[in-house]
Amino acid sequence: MIDASTLERIIDTANVIDVVQDYVTLKRRGANYLGLCPFHNEKTPSFTVSPAKNIYKCFGCGKGGNPVNFIMEHDHLSYYEALKFLARKYGIDFIEKEQTEEDIAQKNIRESLEIVTGYGQKYFSETLFNHTDGKAIGLSYFKERGFSDKTIQTFQLGYCTDKRDDFTQSAIKAGYKLEFLVKTGLTVQHNDRYFDRFSGRVIFPIHALSGKPIAFGARTLRTDKETAKYLNSPESEIYYKSKIVYGIYHAKKAISDKGKCFLVEGYIDVISMFQAGIENVVASSGTSLTVEQVRLIKRFTDNITIIYDGDKAGINAALRGIDIIIEEGLNVKVLLLPEGEDPDSFSRKVSSSELIDYVAKNETDFIQFKTKILLKDVNNDPAKKAAVISDIVKSIALIPNNLTRSLYLKECSNLLEVDESVLYYELNNHLIKNADQKRNKRTELPIQQTITQKQPPVLSNKQFDIVEKEIVRLLLTYGDKELFYTENDVSQSVAYYIINEIKNDDIVFSNQLYQKVFELITSFYNDGNPIEHKTFIHNENPEICKLTIDLLTPIYDLSKIWEKHDSFVTSEDLMLKEVVPKTIISYKYARIKKELSEIEKQLKAKLDDSQIQELIQRHTILKQILIKISMLIGNRTI
Repeated sequence: MIDASTLERIIDTANVIDVVQDYVTLKRRGANYLGLCPFHNEKTPSFTVSPAKNIYKCFGCGKGGNPVNFIMEHDHLSYYEALKFLARKYGIDFIEKEQTEEDIAQKNIRESLEIVTGYGQKYFSETLFNHTDGKAIGLSYFKERGFSDKTIQTFQLGYCTDKRDDFTQSAIKAGYKLEFLVKTGLTVQHNDRYFDRFSGRVIFPIHALSGKPIAFGARTLRTDKETAKYLNSPESEIYYKSKIVYGIYHAKKAISDKGKCFLVEGYIDVISMFQAGIENVVASSGTSLTVEQVRLIKRFTDNITIIYDGDKAGINAALRGIDIIIEEGLNVKVLLLPEGEDPDSFSRKVSSSELIDYVAKNETDFIQFKTKILLKDVNNDPAKKAAVISDIVKSIALIPNNLTRSLYLKECSNLLEVDESVLYYELNNHLIKNADQKRNKRTELPIQQTITQKQPPVLSNKQFDIVEKEIVRLLLTYGDKELFYTENDVSQSVAYYIINEIKNDDIVFSNQLYQKVFELITSFYNDGNPIEHKTFIHNENPEICKLTIDLLTPIYDLSKIWEKHDSFVTSEDLMLKEVVPKTIISYKYARIKKELSEIEKQLKAKLDDSQIQELIQRHTILKQILIKISMLIGNRTI
């Protein structure tokens, strides 16, 4: 278990902007930062980060938290692992208490797989530089490709000897369990024997966004056609190939800085272009481009340029990738290299400046690319040309933005010399088909998956529950702010006013969670201390933590309850003298309505005359109070 002082130091040091921007491109928006949420697919940024409160919140999927929560959620780590990650990031000595058996049992498979994979990366890299075969075969190969020592070390390239179980035996001697060697795919079991998956191959570690090696790609150096040229790690609890793009860890900063990502096919292509000075480059990691991979790139830029081989396979891959990228709302261009060249060979043939200049001058938008490629075999055949036009318009129909779609349709009309109105007719047909397909997919999903991601807060239909939440929000957000002066010219804070109003009437919140937060705030008030948000944000009760983040994030929907009273303003803190008292009055109003409803239910039951008379009197008094309160808050619907 972690030492208490170490925990406090990590929480105090971890900066939410530092942590989040390693994974998400953030842009300043006033006092906060905005970006695309890493936890769900979105085309319009709704992921807000507040440096002042040290929290993040997504208004699309509802996820929010502090820096520790972010690492837990994003990297799928336990609370303990996330703290260790942050301690390493900020150079904090991680002091631990003696762990109990239960603590040890909670260390999951994921951590073990990461450790084994990390060992594999170091072993292969050391073999490359220190082993006789590593230097003679593996290092020679990389040098022939023109890779410098710096580049080899940056990408942590390695080599596995062709002795069938060298690595496996070494790992076992070092104390690593066969169970995890097999689960990572580093070791293959055949009957009762165990072999190295990557024997006789050069190694390309695949890194997660955080920089951890999570899998490997490996290339054989044999000319035997029966041997697969490339071999990748199987999927595991730490590696999902459809969600990872090769080189993203090394490229993410350059992608964000340049505002563009170059997408190539292979590991060698990435490394060669990176070494040539184009560092904002990634590859689809041994698989056809997937939606998840595009969404990962989208966290850092809206612009992708595809640079695939100019052969038939490369062109077909580019055509498939275009539609996936377009549908996710990104801008896509395509670069065709000179005949016979690929990104690796071309990067080595020209200088860095020539490569960058060639890219800038020759990349084209997808309309021009598809037109050039697809019209090659038309030969003035009207039917074939119509099919090409329909195919291009089908891609345009995937563009989510209406204006962008319209501009591309105009370009298509000019290039293909087809009347724009005809293209709009074809476009509408594709749009209708797309809408029908999406509708059918939604109906095929299990019920729990059809629920929209953006859910409103879970609230009771009763007004008092809504206002209870509003009271807690006002306390957390403005508790220490001055509300007004008393007759004795003594300043009274928002917390002082609200707590006294609630306590004087012996009110207990109906919602237990709100009551817990209210009691915590009251304890600060009773001790004469300012309210410390970190006590709530890092609370051991996850419900309190989540509620606090929801309420402290600037865009808070419940504040709009004042819109119906024509009182809601953007600068709410300037209206506290009106908002706070009205909230308390509204709360009391809601509680009275609740009690009136309960009395009316009781009156329907069989009661004696004295009980009925007592209830009627109580009902009359409450009704009169309700009328007065209604007039105060401008609500005359009783």
